[in-house]
Amino acid sequence: MLPSSTCSIRKRGGRKEMILPDAALVQHRHVDNTLIKGLARAFRWKKQLDTGKFATLGDLAASEKISPSYLTRILRLTLLAPEFIDAILDGQLGPETTLATLMEPFPIDWAEQGLDNRLFRS
Repeated sequence: MLPSSTCSIRKRGGRKEMILPDAALVQHRHVDNTLIKGLARAFRWKKQLDTGKFATLGDLAASEKISPSYLTRILRLTLLAPEFIDAILDGQLGPETTLATLMEPFPIDWAEQGLDNRLFRS
């Protein structure tokens, strides 16, 4: 099965022309690979702590050769609401949502995260 498309092809003067939709209708995706890598690390480290592979944050930080402070800030990403994690992975959030902005304190309550426009502009 081929992916569907919103463009059309027309013949003009014996030549084929691809007609694209209005730019306003095209959704631009902003995939932030650094942020996605941070999310992946956060969930991997959380799993390692949950399964008992590492007893403390200090042990895990030493194993990864990073500071416990950095580890803690990255681990907070696991507290993001699922819809925001999906939006990050789908590239639906604007370029102002970066790993650096999400390493700042944010509400733990998922309902409050939805109101925090500073972080989650789309």
